[in-house]
Amino acid sequence: MNAPHIAVIGGGCAGLSAAVNLLDRGYAVTLLEATPHLGGRARTVLVEHNSLMNVLDNGQHIMLGAYQETLKLMHKVGINEKDAFQRIPLQIRMQSNAENAEFLLQSEHLLPAPFNLIFGLFACKGLSLSERISAIKFMGKLRLNGYKIEKDTFLESYLRKRKQSKRIIALLWQPLCLAALNTPIEIASTRVFLNVLRDTFSGNKKNSDFLLPTVDLSKVIANPLAQYIQAKGGKILLGHQIRDIKTEDHYFRVSAKEYSEVFSHVIVATPPSNLSKLFQSLPQLKNILTIVEEFSYQPIYTIYLQYPVDTKLPNIMTGFFKKTSQWAFDRGQLCGQKGLISVIVSANGRHQELDHDELALNIAKELHQSFPQLAKPLWHKVIAEKRATFSCIPNLKRPGYLTEQANLLLAGDYTYSDYPSTIEGAIRSGNEAADLII
Repeated sequence: MNAPHIAVIGGGCAGLSAAVNLLDRGYAVTLLEATPHLGGRARTVLVEHNSLMNVLDNGQHIMLGAYQETLKLMHKVGINEKDAFQRIPLQIRMQSNAENAEFLLQSEHLLPAPFNLIFGLFACKGLSLSERISAIKFMGKLRLNGYKIEKDTFLESYLRKRKQSKRIIALLWQPLCLAALNTPIEIASTRVFLNVLRDTFSGNKKNSDFLLPTVDLSKVIANPLAQYIQAKGGKILLGHQIRDIKTEDHYFRVSAKEYSEVFSHVIVATPPSNLSKLFQSLPQLKNILTIVEEFSYQPIYTIYLQYPVDTKLPNIMTGFFKKTSQWAFDRGQLCGQKGLISVIVSANGRHQELDHDELALNIAKELHQSFPQLAKPLWHKVIAEKRATFSCIPNLKRPGYLTEQANLLLAGDYTYSDYPSTIEGAIRSGNEAADLII
């Protein structure tokens, strides 16, 4: 083998970003994906109802203006942000059983950071004056300390020690924690949460904006990245579930059913739960398996409810307080799917004990409590990712990009230790792993 030929195993965001990075530097790349589709959890699914095919995302994603590497990658492959996302200045609206918000925080978009958030906290609805002042002081101290702490700890305990009341934790910090880390606040890592706050509320005020996809996720991520990879001469092989990686002299033989090829380098960009099978012929990587075997995982349920096409919620995005539902999105206003509402339920909870029909019925009842004008839904679809993210707990040991096997690297959101399991973390990890190929 005269020139490097790199295998990227896994076609999610980490693998796709690694492949793009490598091709831009002139390397030969083959991307191998076990399933018939790219994008991992950020992809589109087709759901049939009454002989009609409905295009749904595998999960309702919320991205942030702080996701700089994600935005750079999309710009590189020709995606115009305005064509793919609705950018909404920070707005957290929490409701319970009435249409009026119990809590409303809006950043002041005319002010620079951090004053946009400070003004928003001072003027927010649903908190007492003392609670608002305590939140402002808390954010001020975090900023002075660079959002750093000496010792990681459970987030809820950390917040209580900083005089954050039960109400402000429930209405502000808990929803942000679930949205960012997909981990219950009682067990979530304070350090990682503060890293997200740092990137969101430091620098450009647009970093705290919500970016909501207005087209299906495959058009935003998987399809344009795949077209870019192929236009650069990269090879994409779908439906190739890798069974083994073996060393041959100074190279790697990567094998699947009816497929075998030799590569100079390998980037493994699969979920950590797949590593034991891939590394069965590489005993020197046992330490990595020991690390990831300690991971626990959190689910994400997305419940789609189709209402009559004239149905419209007061806001595109609404959060819920003391409910199973956490966030609801009016996809009619967001992406033209009239009457379709998506609801996110993150992290472990009692909802997992229900079958999908029972869960959808409960969610519909909760929506009706908050929005009495809603009719009965015409149909529903529940998409459950049982192991959507790793549990982002304090002091979680996570493997790095380099391994004890020369020229074999890891990529994936679980390797980017500054961030939780997000699209941004996955893309950053793919870029970092590709940069280490020499």
